[in-house]
Parts: sequence; structure tokens; C-alpha cells
Amino acid sequence: MAASSTAAEASAPVPVPPAGLKEDIAGLYDESSGVWERICGDHLHHGFYEPGDAASVPDVRRAQIRTIDEALAFAAVPDDPEKKPKTIVDVGCGIGGSSRYLARKYGAQCTGITLSRVQAERGNALTAAQCFSDKVSLQVADALDQPFPDGMFDLVWSMESGEHMPDKTKDIRTADWSENVAPFWPAMIKLSLSWKGLTSALTCGWKTIRGAMGILLLIQGYRKGLIKFTIITCRKPRAA
Repeated sequence: MAASSTAAEASAPVPVPPAGLKEDIAGLYDESSGVWERICGDHLHHGFYEPGDAASVPDVRRAQIRTIDEALAFAAVPDDPEKKPKTIVDVGCGIGGSSRYLARKYGAQCTGITLSRVQAERGNALTAAQCFSDKVSLQVADALDQPFPDGMFDLVWSMESGEHMPDKTKDIRTADWSENVAPFWPAMIKLSLSWKGLTSALTCGWKTIRGAMGILLLIQGYRKGLIKFTIITCRKPRAA
């Protein structure tokens, strides 16, 4: 469900996605991103906790930032000024929370791509409001058919978008973070039942409401071991 990687190369033909899949994904996020932003802020992904910890509502934002930092550490992304990434692509960028965080952390240029035009426009507006458009830009593009030349980026980052991609290439290193992210969803239940969550739900469509109702199933799935959250990293071989 989550992936951070320093490179990704396909070694086999890319499967053709089912008809309408991209449109369905884009439509879901066009409709629901505003609700999640009002509840969670600009990071639309899980938070990271110590196994067995109970998550509280005030911890959600901090836990989401920790997810990014833990993924960077897992992938051994260097902080050294000479080796740190200078160009980053955020694949499945949402409204750009991770894009802006990574750009600030490394002083890098970051390009985010999403299937959702609503997300790209909102993310660029947030970036402009923070006077950060010289470092971060978001655009509509397909992760499996990216409009960039090979070797353009030092770091390929993808947080919780891999489940939407039918082509899964060979991975080098993985870890199961299910215990670390499971506490996030009980905290989201509390946020959803807050005044902000309930009033936000009134402004969204049926797809978003149906997705929110699925949170209870996610909690059960993690408890029963039926849902797994995996971190993936791989590194492009150096040229001979």
C-alpha cells in the first residue's frame, strides 16, 4: 500500500488497466480530497506509530509526518549535502503534502503527479500560498505512463498509490508496517465523528461517504491480519 523508492524500472510489458479504472480513481479523489483535507490537512496517508500504541486525534498530523521520515530512513535516502536528492517525483502526490515536505527537507525540486485534476489544482494553490512554487509543481499524469525522460529524477517517491497500479515490478527490499499504521484508523473514526468531520461529510458525494464507512472494515482487517501495509524500496543499478 505504500512505497518509497530511489528508482523503479519495469522489466516486463505494462499490463493494460481495466477500462475506466483511471477515470474511476480520478473521480474518487476529485470528490473526496476536500473532505480529507478538512479533516487531516494536506497529508492524505497513514500515520506511523509504535506497535500497540493507541492513537489520539492530536497525534495524527505528527504520525503522518513520521510515516514520511520512517520511509526515507527505510530507503536509506541520504541527508549528505553531496548525495541528497536534488530532483524528486512524487507519484500519486495527492494535494502535495509530501511533495512540499520533501522539497523543504532536501532543498530539492519536486514534481508531483496525480490522476485527479482537482488534487493538482488544489495542491498548486496551497504551494503558491506558501510561496513555494519555485520548488514544487503538481500536474495530471499517469504513473504507468509518465511524461518524463529516463534519469530525470534522483528520487522516485510514492506513498499509498501503488494499490492503484496494476503493474507491480520486482522489488528488492520490503517490510510489513501493518502494526505501525493500524492505530491511525481508530483516530480517524474520532476525527470523522467530530463537528468538522460530520459537517464535511454533508458536503461530499456518495463515493466518499461509502469510503468512509469502510473505515470500520479496515480496522477489522488490520486486527485479523487480512490487510497488510507494506513499505517497498528499490535502487536503480549504477551505470557500468
